[in-house]
Amino acid sequence: MLPLRHTLGARTARLGFPFVITGACLAGCAPGGDLTPIPRYDPASYTIGVGDRINVSTFGENQFQTDTRVPVDGSIAFPLIGMVKAEGLTTRELSERVATTLKDQHILSNARVTVQVLDYRPISVIGEVEHGGQFSYQPGMTMLKAVAAAGGFSYRAFQDYAYVVRQEPGGAVVGRIEPQDYVKPDDVIKIYERHF
Repeated sequence: MLPLRHTLGARTARLGFPFVITGACLAGCAPGGDLTPIPRYDPASYTIGVGDRINVSTFGENQFQTDTRVPVDGSIAFPLIGMVKAEGLTTRELSERVATTLKDQHILSNARVTVQVLDYRPISVIGEVEHGGQFSYQPGMTMLKAVAAAGGFSYRAFQDYAYVVRQEPGGAVVGRIEPQDYVKPDDVIKIYERHF
């Protein structure tokens, strides 16, 4: 007859083995487990896009300003100089472009131009959140803050990471975003449902 300790050890090994396999399978079968991380986004590198509402003004020259939403063609109308391409530029680059154009057209020789984004393009949060939909982007917004804007995770939510579709200059990019990663305007974030 085998000692009691040996018998219990053998039974534990036999019973525990299926649980080890099941746990490994569940870890490997996590939703979106095959997604690669989305390239990190730096909010300081923000560029103006279609749908942003911006204010462009010239210091001391009230007639040289505009408050407008960037249209589909990406160009905005500015007094006396006409259409100026804004899409894809940082606020600093756009202010420099307007100042240079004012100087080149002999309108203002030393213009001090400022550009502010008044309303950013929204982000979308769908899936396992309390209130999915579109939400106002705020500089420095993380995935977790985006979920908070959507009312928080549902009780079924998988919270370790999410699926994201991001618009880049070369087209849409799909990947995985972590809770502390920064989101980008126009991001569509999908929160997965837990499988277990």
